[in-house]
Formats: sequence, structure tokens, C-alpha cells
Amino acid sequence: MRYLLLLVSFLVFFNCEDKKTKRKKISNSITKNDSVITKTPKVKQDSVLTLEETFLPLNDDNAMAFFAEYEIENPENKVRIVTDFGTIDIQLFENTQYHRANFIFLTKNKVFDGTQFHRVVKDFVIQGGSSDSREVLKKRGRIGRYLLPPDTRYGHKHYRGVISIPSSEIENAYKLASPYEFFITQSNQHHLDGKYTVFGKVTDGMDVVDKIAAVETDGGDWPIRNVYIKKVVILK
Repeated sequence: MRYLLLLVSFLVFFNCEDKKTKRKKISNSITKNDSVITKTPKVKQDSVLTLEETFLPLNDDNAMAFFAEYEIENPENKVRIVTDFGTIDIQLFENTQYHRANFIFLTKNKVFDGTQFHRVVKDFVIQGGSSDSREVLKKRGRIGRYLLPPDTRYGHKHYRGVISIPSSEIENAYKLASPYEFFITQSNQHHLDGKYTVFGKVTDGMDVVDKIAAVETDGGDWPIRNVYIKKVVILK
């Protein structure tokens, strides 16, 4: 009987220990409040892409489709170029809508900020928008590599004080043309009519254009002292 009681006590003790062990193991598999917590990826609430997210980076195949929509949503047509020599106010022509839209788009994305008037020819033009700044090149890389076709159907002429841009149809277009660059005429230059697209005119600040055109340049028409475009802003 004594041995029987000892055997029963041993079995009861072992069974209790086993239950405790199992209970402990099970408790390690659950979380606070006895509920399993799993992490789920965050889903963007608004899944509708913006116009820029849909098209960028731009290229020769999609640029015109992008600007066809962009020019409708962004009707601004007045900008101010802020330089070391003062400000130049420009009105962009509405009937050259793709070039207007391109300039407004680049302005809003601050692509011109920190660039330079890198080609200056007195009594001819001042050309701006170029830069080897890493920050500027990064912005251009995000936007893409593309050219704009000419738009000369409305007969805008290269009078003194217009803003113009090379087009994709000139020879060696990618070497000589860029939607990131532009030039302002200091005098009438009608031999450019039909070859380059006039898309706006200076409304205030031609004295600043004349000051820039008078700076000393090297053999490649690059100013000896850099002429910076501090920023380009939209005017109401």
C-alpha cells in the first residue's frame, strides 16, 4: 500500500509539471491580449497617379502628350527671371502652348534655378539655362530627355526682346537644342525666323538684358564672370 501511494503521488506530480510546461510553451506563441498581431503593409489611400507620376521621365515619344494635358491644367503665362543684374519679366504666348507649358513646368520644378546665362553675344542674344551643377543635372534626370518640335505657324518674329528656343528639326538637334535652355534677343534677328520658336516677349527688364549682353566673355562666348539665374518664378 505504501508503495502504491508513492506511485500515485509521483504520477500526479509529473502530470502537473507536464501541464505547466505545455502551458508555458503555448503562452510564448501568443501576444498581448491573447491575440496574434501581424504587420500589414501600408496601402496608399489615394491610388490615383498625378499627371507627372504618369508620364515622367519624359522622352520624345511621350513629351507632347504630357504637355497637351499640362498646358490645360497650368494656364500661367507670366514669369520673372531673377539674375545678378536685376529681373527680367516675360509674357509667354498662349498660342505656342507646348513651349509655354514646357517653360511653366520647368519653372514650377525649379529647374532653371541656379543655372547661368552661358552664351552671351553682344547685339545678338543672351542664352540661359545651362549648368553643370549636380543638383540641376539631378532635376533634369528626373524629368527626362526630350525635344520640342518647332511651332512657327503663328508667325512670331525674332524682334528685340523676344524669348525663343531651338527646335528638334535643326541639324544635330540634341547637341544644339534643349528644352532646358532658351535665349533672349538683344536686337532684331529675323534670319532666325522659322528656324526657332518664339514663345514669349520681355515686358520689363530689357535694360537688364543689355547689361548681361555687355559682360566680358571668353572665346566661346561664355561670360568671364558667371551670370547666374538665381531663380525663375511665376507671376500672377
